Amino acid sequence: MTEASGKRNNGAIVLMCLVFVFGMTAMSFAAVPLYRIFCQVTGYNGTAQRVEQYSNVVLDKSIKVTFDANVAPGLDWEFKPEQKSVSPRIGETVKVLFTARNKSSEPILGQAIFNVTPLQAGAYFNKVECFCFTETVLQPGETLEMPVVFFVDPAIVDAEETKDIRVLTLSYTFFEHEKPVAAKASAAGSDGSS
Repeated sequence: MTEASGKRNNGAIVLMCLVFVFGMTAMSFAAVPLYRIFCQVTGYNGTAQRVEQYSNVVLDKSIKVTFDANVAPGLDWEFKPEQKSVSPRIGETVKVLFTARNKSSEPILGQAIFNVTPLQAGAYFNKVECFCFTETVLQPGETLEMPVVFFVDPAIVDAEETKDIRVLTLSYTFFEHEKPVAAKASAAGSDGSS
């Protein structure tokens, strides 16, 4: 083996290693959004479905939906449902309200994540409108009422794994959005309150 061919082989190995490292890094950044899309499409892991139309079938059978509201550590907000539960008929469209209050002395940009338990019911929980679809900016001391409009798909009573479910829990956790402080201030100013 000549010295020139040895350098070429080493260069090829280094290039392959760099491509591998770059590819793995790119995949690690893509994993979270791809997993989120997968969960939204399939209802996997209790992810509710986002829909734009209301149910056209309402059953005479009711299902209890309870609400859970949490704030991640480090977010100085108070966050709660205005009612602990509702018992709509399956297929009936319901609107409920959650309230968030910024207890800090600065504007904060937050984002809510959600899930539905039992997890297998997530594919049948349909949200028409939700504060979790967008980021929320709260000014210091500001309180905001936030609606959720949803229905439980009547197909929940036909599926073997969900036909005996009588109670669902819709759970939210608010996290502070990781945008820089300057972005928070500009986002707060763009809400028309400047």
